[in-house]
Amino acid sequence: MKKEGTVTSKGQLVIPAELRRKHGIRSGTRVRFEDTEGGIIVRPVSEDAVDRLYGILKGLGLPPDIERDPDRELE
Repeated sequence: MKKEGTVTSKGQLVIPAELRRKHGIRSGTRVRFEDTEGGIIVRPVSEDAVDRLYGILKGLGLPPDIERDPDRELE
């Protein structure tokens, strides 16, 4: 599917409504811009990916040497 949008004088891009609905893009959705040889790719940043990582290290604690001396510089 090919759609077109228009860039405003402020550099804002309007994503066609059909594509916003299809990809779950709504007000406040973050997008990622990828610069490729063929042009720019715009992709929504999946909140699911962030949510899956949230809290993954919870309960593991810090390595013992950091807990003893948190201001020590790393080697």
